[in-house]
Amino acid sequence: MVLLTLVWCGIGNAQVNSIELSGNISLEARAFLQSADYPGQEDQNGSVSIEPEFYVDWADGDQRIVFSPFLRYDTSDDERSHADLREFYWRGSFQDVELKVGVAKVFWGVTESQHLVDVINQTDLVENIDTEDKLGQPMVNLSFIKSWGTLELYVLPYFRERTFAGEEGRLRTSLVVDTDHASYEASDEEKHVDFAVRWRHYIGDWDIGLAHFSGTSRAPDLVPSLHAGQLVLIPHYQQIDQTSLDLQATKGDWLWKLELISSRNDQGRYTAFVGGFEYSLVGVLGTASDLGLLLEYHFDDRDDKATSPFQNDIFTGVRWVLNDIQSTEVLVGAIVDSDTQATFGNLEASRRLGQSWKISLEARIFSNQDKRDLFFDLRNDDYIEFQISKYF
Repeated sequence: MVLLTLVWCGIGNAQVNSIELSGNISLEARAFLQSADYPGQEDQNGSVSIEPEFYVDWADGDQRIVFSPFLRYDTSDDERSHADLREFYWRGSFQDVELKVGVAKVFWGVTESQHLVDVINQTDLVENIDTEDKLGQPMVNLSFIKSWGTLELYVLPYFRERTFAGEEGRLRTSLVVDTDHASYEASDEEKHVDFAVRWRHYIGDWDIGLAHFSGTSRAPDLVPSLHAGQLVLIPHYQQIDQTSLDLQATKGDWLWKLELISSRNDQGRYTAFVGGFEYSLVGVLGTASDLGLLLEYHFDDRDDKATSPFQNDIFTGVRWVLNDIQSTEVLVGAIVDSDTQATFGNLEASRRLGQSWKISLEARIFSNQDKRDLFFDLRNDDYIEFQISKYF
């Protein structure tokens, strides 16, 4: 309400340059390839989601308001039926300074199979286990755009808890995650104010991002606990200080990528990284299509204590881009644990239909999962998902 009032006063009699409403509505169907492990779970489920985006520009485009809510209804999982304010912010540009206030999404990262440095927004895990869907984050973001790079300062006054599948949802842990009783290291819990700073620039063929985050970890520890006579997992959010580096070098047909973090919590300091390359074969077999060959290595020195399933893992993949008017793309890959040979297989494909429709296919396969692996509880949750979206 405060932001709306400020916005209304800010627009005043200024000339509005553009107003636009866009977005999409999607229907999704999932079929699981194995029978459910727990009572109440279904082998198929459907859902519908809508994500509109409204924005208005004025002052020659130097000021903008963005409003983008999200809503999903899922037929099987009450926790996946949820609403979120993905973005609702005002952004003002003043020569080489930019100020953003409100709820927004920020993406940091360069690698394909994991984004270790992407720490501003909380993961909306009920949307997809690939951790690429994010909840809106309240923030004040001040950016200085200079010849020596862009310096971004963040004040994050409120913490968002991670979402988890409910008791009747698939893709959940064997013990249900009790999100109603999350605990915090910080005494002010979700009201703890986090801070972050990032510098990004390019030097020749190199894109560089260097950042530091101080605040509540977006990845909770899941602590077994007895609540109301039932054994559950309680999310516990620690305080961390994390410094990160992301690099991408473009060398002809080669893209070399690295994400590295050094993080400290009350249990000590740890280091993790993911790095590798994507090599592009342009115009495969005399066609207009391109083929990308991907290889990345994951490391986390916490080993079995890591909150990520990837500590000593290798990702290999192939990206096929047809470069047709339907923007057809296919990505196939797998992440293999070097210690246990547990394998996480992945397929993502999409194609536009006409001017405003898009179909997508996704498959996740959990093979040879070991009891030490965080994906062990998902070993019987292989699935195929089909989605059709209407853009407006």
